[in-house]
Amino acid sequence: MKFSEKWLREWVNPELDTAALVEKLTNAGLEVDAVEPVAGDFNGVRVGQVKSVEPHPDADKLRLTRVDVGDAELLEIVCGASNVREGLKVPVAVVGAVLPGEFKIKKAKLRGVPSFGMLCSSKELGLTESADGLMELADEAPVGEDFRVYLGLDDVSIDIDLTPNRSDCLGVAGVAREVGVLTSTDVCQVNCDEVKASSDKTFPVKVTATAACPRYLGRVIENVNPQAETPVWMQEKLRRSGLRSLGPVVDVTNYVMLELGQPMHAFDLDKLNKRISVRLSEDGDKLTLLDGQEVEIQPETLLIADDNGPLALAGIMGGEQSGVTETTHNLFLEAAFFSPDAIAGKARAYGLHTDSSHRFERGVDPALAQQAMQRATALLLDIVGGEVGPVTEVLSDKDLPSTASIHLREDRIKRVLGISLEAAEVSDQLSRLGLALTRVEDGWQVTVPSFRFDLAIEVDLIEELGRLYGYDRLPETRPQGTVLTSNITERLTQLERLQNLLVDRGYFEAVTYSFVEPKLQSLLAEDDLAPIKLANPISADLSVMRTSLWPGLVQALVYNANRQHERVRLFEVGRVFKGDLDNIEQERRIGGLIYGDQDAEQWSEKAREVDFFDAKADVEALLGVTGGDIRFQAETHPALHPGQTARIYKNGEAIGWLGALHPKLQKPLDVNGRVYLFELSLPAVLLAQIPEFTALSKYPAIRRDLALVVDEAVTAGQIEDCLSAIDSDILKSFQLFDVYTGDGVELGKKSLAMAFHLQHGERTLKDDEVDALIKTVTDTLEQAVGATIRS
Repeated sequence: MKFSEKWLREWVNPELDTAALVEKLTNAGLEVDAVEPVAGDFNGVRVGQVKSVEPHPDADKLRLTRVDVGDAELLEIVCGASNVREGLKVPVAVVGAVLPGEFKIKKAKLRGVPSFGMLCSSKELGLTESADGLMELADEAPVGEDFRVYLGLDDVSIDIDLTPNRSDCLGVAGVAREVGVLTSTDVCQVNCDEVKASSDKTFPVKVTATAACPRYLGRVIENVNPQAETPVWMQEKLRRSGLRSLGPVVDVTNYVMLELGQPMHAFDLDKLNKRISVRLSEDGDKLTLLDGQEVEIQPETLLIADDNGPLALAGIMGGEQSGVTETTHNLFLEAAFFSPDAIAGKARAYGLHTDSSHRFERGVDPALAQQAMQRATALLLDIVGGEVGPVTEVLSDKDLPSTASIHLREDRIKRVLGISLEAAEVSDQLSRLGLALTRVEDGWQVTVPSFRFDLAIEVDLIEELGRLYGYDRLPETRPQGTVLTSNITERLTQLERLQNLLVDRGYFEAVTYSFVEPKLQSLLAEDDLAPIKLANPISADLSVMRTSLWPGLVQALVYNANRQHERVRLFEVGRVFKGDLDNIEQERRIGGLIYGDQDAEQWSEKAREVDFFDAKADVEALLGVTGGDIRFQAETHPALHPGQTARIYKNGEAIGWLGALHPKLQKPLDVNGRVYLFELSLPAVLLAQIPEFTALSKYPAIRRDLALVVDEAVTAGQIEDCLSAIDSDILKSFQLFDVYTGDGVELGKKSLAMAFHLQHGERTLKDDEVDALIKTVTDTLEQAVGATIRS
């Protein structure tokens, strides 16, 4: 919400300077984003009137003008603007004036003719970013007056970033109400008295979608002056609020929207057919909007239509066909209450965001339409004239939001805020907010006004009191309560321990969106996982819910790599989603990626690009925190390299994936270089193996080494599985310590050297039982994987 400080002070004028006023608003929850001057820094500019215009003797595009700026003599000024004409009143920079950018006006010669000043455009004065010609002033502008004084340019525009629940402050009236409460200053109200009809002209209105539009007001205004111009004071207030002047009728509707917070719309009455119909969209509905965009109307869209078809997207934007133009003589003025549920998300669905939809999505006061209609009518009569018909109102009481009645307990205020507020102070502050209070035995019964959608329960009122009292003034008190103990178990590891481990190994934690782009999701997801499509996405790039952490991590990698980060290690802890919108299943996962060199640039080690085993080492370190039977098994994943992919199992259960990004995805994902990814089920990783104590044996251990020749396709994991199945009370552990291929080993074979550690807890081992175990080992491996002892 952007507005002029002077406009706000017309409503409420506390004894605060700009900085103090801004601080008050921000501390009260109406965060001020920006405070900007409404005009460039200039001086020496006066209101002038062109008395004569003659051609320049040596330049076709220049004119010789004589201008009255209130001095005894007229100024001779050379001007090249196309709209300069006799009688025109314009801002004039006299000799000695300084314009924005430290541009000093001096006496000059243009094509040999002296010029004593400059006729100015709005752009040259820093009022607008562009201008088609000189800035034309009203005929009533006083000649000779300082231009800054005339327009009141010693002013600032205040831009407030409102939270979605404070739609009541999307108008100067609402902000003024807040300032009045914060400073205990009375607020002035504008005149919104009923404008009596001067004709009996009406236009029929039918509302079929009463749930979406419980209140609709319309009024006919005939014989308006299409040549009328918007007053300068109104143009300035609009400009300082970020809106440009579009003609008096549209300017009035925009002005009332900024002033009161009620969006309005004006139709060209002569372009309407038979009646106004407020209805939901039907098959085949199309509309060309005011911005020239032609849209096919989506289902369940609320429309303003006539018997020929749609006229406007209700609460969003009007149509081009029925819009007000420079030739419009008769108006149909609209003010309505549209349900926030009916408007929310609709503008975004059409790629739009308007001031009107911004307000209706958050909620507009259902009782405000009548007040806004009278205010707009009075302004239009003053500016464009005309004959006013009676107001046509279609009302569905049962569909209007009901006002809340809340019981506020006096002792509850102290308990929640930690402060004691005087009853008179509570009554005064809540009354200034527009709430109606009735004193009861233990507090107040509060009736909430229709413009405060966000007040529904007792703590909402207490929050308002705390906000108005000042968050910075609330005492710092230590909370008291019973300490609840949690069930601490060794079977669960703290997530922070895993995060710290990855950070220690050079990773940075990332936080990415849960919503992703569908194409990116399809590239990195498993084949059988269809993502959940959002019914109301923020944008097309964030329209499905992620089924994996990899899309966000890969996007983060690309972003960093494009900014000269040649070594990237990222991990994320987050949720992934599957199912549908009615039944969403969520699972917490931990995932990561590595890219670039294994080590940072240094003198002691040569640069080496990361490989599969670097990523595997990180995963093994992660899983080693909680222990368990961990296996890596070669399988295929559509997003991973077929020869460098492993499914990860813990205690026999599949818990995740590890592998290299598939080469075919590097170009679509804009990735240069090898990327290794992993993703694990977080609950499975956090589940720890409880350590068990085993007494140390006092008897000696024996080590036996075997060199086993197996096919190259046989993995160490297969051998470990076979050995783990041997039931023996003396085989304590085994370990692979060498792999060999080459001379002495048949082609297609490899030699695996295994160390076996043998020990008994209660006696010394004998040679025959050791030999028997080794024979069992060799027989088992021969039968299972075709292993033979290397000679």
